[in-house]
Amino acid sequence: MASRFARRTEPLAQDGRPSLPEVTASSRRRVRGTGAVMVVVLVWLAWSVGGALSAPGADGTSVRLAQWARSHGLGWAVTAQEQVHHQLNPPAVGGTPVGPILTVPAARPRLSRPTVAARPSPSHLAGPAPTPPQVQAQQPAGIWQPLVSLHGEPAIQAAYLHPDPQNPSYVVGVAWLDQKLVTLVLHPGYNVPGGSGWSQTSQVPPSQRDSLLATFNSGFKMVDSNGGYWQDGQSGAPLRSGAASIVFYKDGHVDVVRWNGGSPGADVAAVRQNLGLLLDHGMLTAEVDNSTTSTWGNTVGNATYVWRTALGIRQDGSLVFVVGASLSAHGLATIARNVGAVRAIELDINASWTNFITYTHPGQGVAVPRMLTTGEQPNPYRYLQPSARDFVAVLAR
Repeated sequence: MASRFARRTEPLAQDGRPSLPEVTASSRRRVRGTGAVMVVVLVWLAWSVGGALSAPGADGTSVRLAQWARSHGLGWAVTAQEQVHHQLNPPAVGGTPVGPILTVPAARPRLSRPTVAARPSPSHLAGPAPTPPQVQAQQPAGIWQPLVSLHGEPAIQAAYLHPDPQNPSYVVGVAWLDQKLVTLVLHPGYNVPGGSGWSQTSQVPPSQRDSLLATFNSGFKMVDSNGGYWQDGQSGAPLRSGAASIVFYKDGHVDVVRWNGGSPGADVAAVRQNLGLLLDHGMLTAEVDNSTTSTWGNTVGNATYVWRTALGIRQDGSLVFVVGASLSAHGLATIARNVGAVRAIELDINASWTNFITYTHPGQGVAVPRMLTTGEQPNPYRYLQPSARDFVAVLAR
């Protein structure tokens, strides 16, 4: 009997070499099927990523790739990369205030519109009082400076503050808007909220650029906002009862409220919701010290101190917009309260999305942008071309 340990011999081909295993038809079909799937995946990937990179707008390549990844279930990879970047570049803590508080150029041009000069000048609101500095700075902080004037009165003013004693080397910009002189319009982005049929375009149209005073970012992507989007009777995402909401009225003024539920009234043009209120009745809400990302957003590297923005309404109906680096939700709410807001909503966060932009008009139909603070990173022309994200335009009344 042959030993069971005898070496197995392979059949030999006619030339004496071992013959190769026979490739069956089913094996060939499996290989062809796998190859076809890989080709389809690669073609789809090239088409999808290429579409994201070639889409209109001013966002950079890294921002577009991150947006694409988060929209296709790869948010974990983006977050991991952001965590590494944040660990290598943490916000500066401590030290003394760096440099003087920013000032507005003395030769800031005023908006002149002959088409409205003949009508009676609208009433205006008294400007805000100086804001006490958050920390002891090298020169007085919180002094309001005119940014844009209409009918001889400041329609938008700016003040600059250091955020808090823990981060005194940073500067936060605050804009004050007189709602008796300006009107605000919500513009949908072609990705956020997306869809079609909106009455407003995804950019400031050329026909409105002579009247354009400012623009600023809106809130999170709808999937992250824990709220809804409604405009002109059309819903981009369902409105949530209790959500912090910017209510845009058809007469051009806005309010910041906690949404009580139900359908918008006949006088409402749009509602944009984002998270919960930072301030209510002039007091910080209990949630401002909640560090969960579901409460105040998925910050870069899950960091507390990042670029943040907020919009608040004062008792007299004027608005304040806050933008700055190294802000916690608590610090953002504190600054909004200190500049007189009685209710405030956090808008977008992280450096790629936070901005307040004003415009000068050196010629007919020409709007030249300028960021409120020197550290804001988005392209200043981002809202003069199609925008992927929704935003707010401030126009002259």
